[in-house]
Amino acid sequence: MPSLRAAAETAVRQCLSLESGESCAVVTDDKRESIGTAIYDVASEITDDAVLVRYPPGETHGSEPPAPVAAAMAGADVVLAPTTKSLSHTRARTEANEAGARVATLPGITEDVFTTGLAADYDSIAAHCEAVREQVDDADEIRVTTDAGTDITFGIGDREWLSDTGIVHDSGEMSNLPAGEVFVSPDTADGTFVVDGTMRPHGLLEPDQRLTFEVEDGLVTTISDDEIRATVEDAAAEVGDAAYNLAELGIGTNVAVTDLVGSVLLDEKAGGTVHIAIGDNAGIGGETEAPIHLDGILREPTVVADGEQLELPTADNA
Repeated sequence: MPSLRAAAETAVRQCLSLESGESCAVVTDDKRESIGTAIYDVASEITDDAVLVRYPPGETHGSEPPAPVAAAMAGADVVLAPTTKSLSHTRARTEANEAGARVATLPGITEDVFTTGLAADYDSIAAHCEAVREQVDDADEIRVTTDAGTDITFGIGDREWLSDTGIVHDSGEMSNLPAGEVFVSPDTADGTFVVDGTMRPHGLLEPDQRLTFEVEDGLVTTISDDEIRATVEDAAAEVGDAAYNLAELGIGTNVAVTDLVGSVLLDEKAGGTVHIAIGDNAGIGGETEAPIHLDGILREPTVVADGEQLELPTADNA
């Protein structure tokens, strides 16, 4: 397995391109200290203005960090945040970006995911993202099918495709790490999608396990899994139909991820996979706010844009 040091080198030097005259805040928590320390060790060799800030893990994804942590983020040129709970959708992250920081969040990161997902050439991942974007950018309709039973069609409307390349070199930019996906918040969707890869709360599904979702006019109407259905129903009690929103269609472009491991953060980036999400998409180009964003990963999809089959990035064609 690649070392934490090698993964940290990729994150700090290639993905964030930290320079000697810049400040860097590494934000971590008590459960992710080993990863935070590895990143700090690399950053502190590049700049004398590096700090490691540690705090108790947040209660939920999106929980605001303590005020001193937020202040450190807003005051840095570069922020890397390997944390148990995600800081991606927090005011602290937003304010750091607005202050000009380049930010990479690593939510729920583990040592295995860190070393696997960062054992990649991120310039190559960016090129794979560009190649996928060239095939989908002008498409009005995307159809996804799989042998597991998926057959769903997405209307893109005026929604913009976005790329998560992991290359965060410009002031105010942010990315998740590990990275590698092209994604969109579709205007509408109809059909069936069957998750046969990874999905919370189950993690990596068993070989014969399938989670089936029926979609009509952009809303999920049927959920086969009791636990996921209960999660969505709880959210719906708070926000209504927004919880059932078909939120995202994503295509993985990280060809270094050759096997699914049960981490949504990593598995949704795997080259040659598709992920489909339910719930919130306000932060990724949509208009729906909800307290959930549930991604399900589909293995070996066929993706067709306006009648033309896409060439998806995989290790075989890297």
